[in-house]
Amino acid sequence: MLNQIVDNSYEKETAQAGDLAALASTKTNYFIFRLEPGGLFQTHRGVIPHDQLIGMKWGSEVLSHKGSPFYLLKPGIYEILSTTKRNTQIMYPKDIGFILMKMNIGLGTKMIEAGTGSGGFTQILSLMVGKEGHIYSYERREEMTNLARKNLAKIGAPENVTFYNRDIEEGFDQKYMDAVFLDLPNPYDYLAQVRSALVPGGQFGTLLPTTNQITKLLLELKRNDFEFIDVCEILMRFYQAEAEKFRPVDRMVAHTGYLIFARPVNRLDQSNE
Repeated sequence: MLNQIVDNSYEKETAQAGDLAALASTKTNYFIFRLEPGGLFQTHRGVIPHDQLIGMKWGSEVLSHKGSPFYLLKPGIYEILSTTKRNTQIMYPKDIGFILMKMNIGLGTKMIEAGTGSGGFTQILSLMVGKEGHIYSYERREEMTNLARKNLAKIGAPENVTFYNRDIEEGFDQKYMDAVFLDLPNPYDYLAQVRSALVPGGQFGTLLPTTNQITKLLLELKRNDFEFIDVCEILMRFYQAEAEKFRPVDRMVAHTGYLIFARPVNRLDQSNE
């Protein structure tokens, strides 16, 4: 399970064979891999045998055969997401964090995502819902489903994720889901399928890059009896963490997409009002 792989307890002070490890050369340059006896970590900055890392204390500095310094760290979910192999753009952590809170995704949540892509969001969902919850992930492109499987397998192949390789126009197999998230360019075409899969009043969310897509979605949400609609975007700016020249960095993670949330409702028949 992913929540067993990403372990921040540090009960083991030293790295052990089979652990997921990160060698960090800078604040943004992480190399994540599993420690295996006899294995080799290789970059243009040199080679470090896994056997040299096994038994070493977390947080220790280690030198490659070229003398380049690295730090041995336990990778967090932020680093895992940032280094996920991708063929498409994955969602940014700034958006994912808000989605999790807004859609009430936590331990025990059973939900659907459509538009698996490279599986970056799937990894985080698997961690958040735990073994009590489950993620049903739909993707019509077989090559993307295969990539997502490989990405999840690298960190432990969680058992709480089920993949479906098909178009969601056919509908979802699941009913009474707590949440549905669509990472698709045309979510407005599938609102009937979403309603059919959700518990009454369940959580719906999606991400869209342009305003014209949002306008069309808002109209369809009303037609399909969705209420409590929110639209937002999240901007994030880092600062240089140096006391002598504390200031914003030159670049910021600005617009990545608009987040839209809504909940399906059952209206009273007008004849009974």
